[in-house]
Amino acid sequence: MVSDGIKRITEMIRQNSKVTAKRRIEESRTGFGQLAGFFQVAKDVKIDNVDVSGVSAVWISTPEAVEENVVLYFHGGGYVYGSINTHKEFMSRISRVSNSRVLLIDYRRAPENPFPAALEDAITAYKWLIDSEGIKPENLIIGGESAGGGLTLATLLKLRDTGISLPAAALVLSPWADLDMTGETIRTKARVDPLANPSDLFFLASLYVGEDDPKNPYISPLYGDLKGLPPMIIQVGSAEILLSDAERIAEKAKAADVDVILDIWEDMIHMFQMFALWSPEGQKATEKLGKFIQKHLRKEVQLI
Repeated sequence: MVSDGIKRITEMIRQNSKVTAKRRIEESRTGFGQLAGFFQVAKDVKIDNVDVSGVSAVWISTPEAVEENVVLYFHGGGYVYGSINTHKEFMSRISRVSNSRVLLIDYRRAPENPFPAALEDAITAYKWLIDSEGIKPENLIIGGESAGGGLTLATLLKLRDTGISLPAAALVLSPWADLDMTGETIRTKARVDPLANPSDLFFLASLYVGEDDPKNPYISPLYGDLKGLPPMIIQVGSAEILLSDAERIAEKAKAADVDVILDIWEDMIHMFQMFALWSPEGQKATEKLGKFIQKHLRKEVQLI
């Protein structure tokens, strides 16, 4: 049964759905950014700004965090919205449940910077962690939600294809993995998911893809070869229009002998993990991510 917290959040989103992707980009970004005011970070969380070879980022850590353990995270927002500020509280929860530091990057967004800008920034941040910070790949997890989930998969493909050591594992939350928008639930869940709708996603996809092919695997990882990728957890709600993307990625990963967990949460909406402040489902899902992270980080520095 869906908690009262998720019900209230869903109703609030529906009542404020006037801010759509097709309004002026800056106006819509402001509306999206106002979400940050609802997410108060706990007082014991340490947040430090850092320049990552030209990419703006923040380190987020709780007292439990082990210095060597790092989660590199890519926020969602259709490659157009979202920022460090909208995700600080969620990342503080990830830090707490995983005993890890989180590096949250402010990758370049469309339409000012279409593909491959976000992917380039993701690769830059990953290489910076290894080359400049001395983080070992076996102590490194990468992850993201929505567009950030797709970017996580694209980053794994690019790292593998260029011969760079892969991270220990990946968090793939509600991934937008098919910007050609062929998934069945794009249509069947359109009236159910208050946080995403087909017309907005088509618009956002056009801004990010630009003149490129939406079936380019670095844009839509669903069309790539997933062989050789590290273990991953794919977490998604059954009420999401991106449910088909998650299911199809999990199926392809399994067929490619990737160690994959498909974790579907009944009746949950897009990005439900971010609402853990008000919903037990979001908190339980986040705790499950923490256990997954700890399982796959190097045992010598792991806290359980």
